[in-house]
Amino acid sequence: MSMFGQVYVKDNKYKLKGEFHHLTPNTPIRDADDNWKLLGVTNPRDMTFIHSYGGEAIFFESLSQGKLMATRCDQDGCDSKGTIYIPFRTHCPDCLGKNSVIDLTDIAKTTAKVHTFMVCERSGAFNVLEKPIKFINIEFDGVATILMSYLSLGEPEFNMEVVPIFKTTGPTFTILDLSWVPKGTSESQLPEGFTF
Repeated sequence: MSMFGQVYVKDNKYKLKGEFHHLTPNTPIRDADDNWKLLGVTNPRDMTFIHSYGGEAIFFESLSQGKLMATRCDQDGCDSKGTIYIPFRTHCPDCLGKNSVIDLTDIAKTTAKVHTFMVCERSGAFNVLEKPIKFINIEFDGVATILMSYLSLGEPEFNMEVVPIFKTTGPTFTILDLSWVPKGTSESQLPEGFTF
């Protein structure tokens, strides 16, 4: 019986458990215009990439708990001291000091609005979002940066007030666990697995 590959860290080392490699037979590639002459073979590969979040792990873990984390430079002597960043930045881009992690959930719920947006009718490979995808750039009061995300309900408009929603049931621990809906949306309208 096969088990999907799982990874954990013990004694500061990655530990792998389960199956990461799956054998798939080659199949011929033939030329339909030349008497089905053999041109080559497919060479299927299944690869598991281990992606470490490092200092950003708290950001993705917090999304699964219904919280939006940001960072702030608190370094004495830095011209950017007090600057808040979202997307999450582990280090200040000006002084390179380690940033402090702060909870931005309440600010997001009360001040978030659409700065700009883009609606995509087609997407690239491995997209899991329903089309059309309504990408939105969100600004927050007191935050120096703008966050790119997607709108789950409604049609985006400039300066539209939005609130964050979080995939707390069956989270993916990726940025897709965070989405946005127009302010005033009821919980019964949220996509499956999402909460305020």
